[in-house]
Amino acid sequence: MSKEEALIEELRSLFKDKIKEAKIQRSRRIFITVPKENYKEIIEYFGKNKGVTHISTITGVDVGKEIEVLPHLFGVGMEITIKTSVPKDNPELDSLADIFPASIFYEREIHDLLGVKFKGNPNLKRLLLPDDWPEGVYPLRKEFKVERKSG
Repeated sequence: MSKEEALIEELRSLFKDKIKEAKIQRSRRIFITVPKENYKEIIEYFGKNKGVTHISTITGVDVGKEIEVLPHLFGVGMEITIKTSVPKDNPELDSLADIFPASIFYEREIHDLLGVKFKGNPNLKRLLLPDDWPEGVYPLRKEFKVERKSG
């Protein structure tokens, strides 16, 4: 059994149906899909029990009716991506700031550009958009319309 398979087996044993999907993309690269209710618990497990101390980034993607949030963790000799999704009409998710302080920055970016509210993040003020940007308008959402001015 490979190291990746052993980790997936361990997670399925501990978290059972909280692991919706787990797949090995290639050597030292795992993707795990979890419900939003268990997102923080499972990530916290990696920090407390597997020695993961680094979050590489957090990706946010508009996939239609939902927004996917994918933190990328590095540790245990591999990269682990935990995928969850939140509905666009109530895009809230627990913050990872108390586990990985660097996530404050990534969560601010996703909040700014996609509108996900990270509960517990101590600083969700604007990061990339100007202060006078319209409230409730998120430029990385599919429904955002780019206005072009031609000269």
